Amino acid sequence: MSETTTLETAKPKVPGRKKIKIFAQYDPTELEQMESLYTSTLSEISEEEIVKGKIVSISNKDVTIDVGFKSEGIVSLLEFRDEDEIKEGDEVEVYLENLEDKMGQLILSKRKADVLRIWDKIYDSIENDTIINGKIINRVKGGMTVSLSGVEAFLPGSQIDVKPVRDFDALVGKTMDFRVVKINPVTQNIVVSHKVILEEEYAAKREEMLASIKVGMVLEGTVKNITDFGIFVDLGGLDGLVHITDITWGRINHPSEVVELDQPIKVVVVGFDENTKRVSLGMKQLEPHPWENIEIKYPVGIKATGRVVSITDYGAFVEIEKGIEGLVHISEMSWTQHIKHPSQFVSLNQDVEVVILNIDKEHTKLSLSMKRVMDDPWIALSEKYIEGSLHKGTVSNITDFGVFVELEPGVD
Repeated sequence: MSETTTLETAKPKVPGRKKIKIFAQYDPTELEQMESLYTSTLSEISEEEIVKGKIVSISNKDVTIDVGFKSEGIVSLLEFRDEDEIKEGDEVEVYLENLEDKMGQLILSKRKADVLRIWDKIYDSIENDTIINGKIINRVKGGMTVSLSGVEAFLPGSQIDVKPVRDFDALVGKTMDFRVVKINPVTQNIVVSHKVILEEEYAAKREEMLASIKVGMVLEGTVKNITDFGIFVDLGGLDGLVHITDITWGRINHPSEVVELDQPIKVVVVGFDENTKRVSLGMKQLEPHPWENIEIKYPVGIKATGRVVSITDYGAFVEIEKGIEGLVHISEMSWTQHIKHPSQFVSLNQDVEVVILNIDKEHTKLSLSMKRVMDDPWIALSEKYIEGSLHKGTVSNITDFGVFVELEPGVD
């Protein structure tokens, strides 16, 4: 018998069966070649690094992954965010914690691999100004907590938006883009900002708008701030001011009577200073001027109803329509009463009936009368109180030069 004995000599011949050697029959050179071939099929991997592997099988609890090592690794199914989306044959990244445990098995972690990849994105964001996506998970003192795919970061309240945030709680659960602005390597605290992204977008839009804005342009915007003197409007990259006098043709005491914060409004550009880049806006200019055709709407002699909007020493201003108000002089308030001050006869916001006396369209001035709503009582009195007739009255005032007697209300 030869030194190399085959299985053919030990067993009956089987047609078509290849000759094979038992392990003991390989010489050292052949064993070395086999070991080399086997080693070449294995990946060169090291502990504490991210490696790529292929999913071999999926059970109810675990996922078996082949990373090209002599043994396969097992990862808990819970470490996969989308359990329903993975399948056998998928390539995944895992973190190699240990080449062999006591059982000679690879120790892998999908969760740690995901966290390390997120940290790569976080450092890339602060070093290269790249954008990273995150989800606001809850409100904390001074701002919000953001989850960057599992890594928590702090979003200061001042870094949420370019506009003041009215409702912080409404932001919880929202996903948006952020830029990492600060990292503390020791504590691993991360600070992110959404505002810086908006500012960059607004800066680009601002330049576009400044290059094209012209007086007379009608734009849409949002009420950003309300002050005593007007409204600041966000035009999408550029802010403009609607002065209180340009909000409505009528008289108002405060802009909040007409608009509210975050309200979308339509405005017209009424002025633009190229040096200061300030934009003046108007709202009332989008409506017809109330004084157009006023002589047709309110001809001299017609009666109208209005509201007392201002009282002065010499009379009261009555608004008969938004943007149209006129003066009732103190002498035009009553035929019979001796009025020392208009406040004795009328009060603010009182509805009164007036007669149009005169229209000065050029200077937008209107003269009104309250006493002329009724006929002049003195015409009838001359017929009622004939000279020589006797009448009863009440003493209303005594002076050095005589006595005033009231014959009837308003008639002394």
